Amino acid sequence: MAIEIERKFLVCSTSYRKEAISEKRILQGFLNTHPERTVRIRVMGDEAYITVKGKSNVAGTSRFEWEQSISIAAAEALLQLCEKGVIEKIRFEVPVGNHIFEIDEFSRENTGLVVAEIELAEEDEHFVKPTWLGEEVTGDIRYYNSNLSKNPFQTWN
Repeated sequence: MAIEIERKFLVCSTSYRKEAISEKRILQGFLNTHPERTVRIRVMGDEAYITVKGKSNVAGTSRFEWEQSISIAAAEALLQLCEKGVIEKIRFEVPVGNHIFEIDEFSRENTGLVVAEIELAEEDEHFVKPTWLGEEVTGDIRYYNSNLSKNPFQTWN
């Protein structure tokens, strides 16, 4: 159990792809998307997890997170119980300075959305901002995966 501190940004070019050190397909669904807590099931490559996240702080930068490895078979069974709106995306890991950015290229109903996240040790920690990093959307609930599962990017005006 830990407090997760992260910031989220839109991405303004695909140049991060040539800097990526890994690329994995992610399939995820939500057993619960209550504003106070979310329970996520995720299959990422050949690994699977169940994750519980608490409510974000006012700035949207930190929240409680608990994650546990589960079998692929268990994840596939649990995905069948998830709320409507399974998310599919490709995640690229890109080292920049002393950090790793996780860039998600969404597909299905969220095609066209590309978001970068960076985990930090402290909320005010300095980090290098690469040229492909666009507008910050930290704390904007529209970009939370739990919201994208119910209100897909392609339905936005």
